[in-house]
Amino acid sequence: MESEMSAAGKVVKFGGQAFLYALFAAFVGWFSTSPPYRHLGDDQALLRVSFKHPGQYVTDCRERSAEELAKLPPQLRAQMDCPRERSAVRVRVELDGAPLYDEVFQPAGLRRDGAASGYHRLPIAAGEHKLLVQVNDDARREGFTHEREATVRLDPGQVVLIDFIADKGGVVIR
Repeated sequence: MESEMSAAGKVVKFGGQAFLYALFAAFVGWFSTSPPYRHLGDDQALLRVSFKHPGQYVTDCRERSAEELAKLPPQLRAQMDCPRERSAVRVRVELDGAPLYDEVFQPAGLRRDGAASGYHRLPIAAGEHKLLVQVNDDARREGFTHEREATVRLDPGQVVLIDFIADKGGVVIR
């Protein structure tokens, strides 16, 4: 009798466990499709500004004098004294002649000697637009050091990436 009850108990135990697993799977399955997520409206496209770029050095290297070199320990006697700090990177985006985005990205690192990184999403209306992207990566120069202008035709839901790649001429729109 005892073995029959333990068998019945096992059936109830495993049946209940299977029911709870099925209930959990149904719960996860429902939330994987509902509620629907839409990252853009029906008539919108997306501009993404995404880059990682080390700005130019803040100041030029200078040559050390003989007196300065004599004061330094032998292992630090480099003829040229070059700063480590880099310039902040300013990114400006105009859409159809109107300013859309303007941001300054600071260099990374405790000594501000790393690359500046930026990421921003800009939802815009789908259609044809005149896009102007300007970048300044040199604190010693006024205005912008790199510029790219393009006419883009954006379908609803389309994503356009704005990047900065020095090896490819600077501002890249793809």
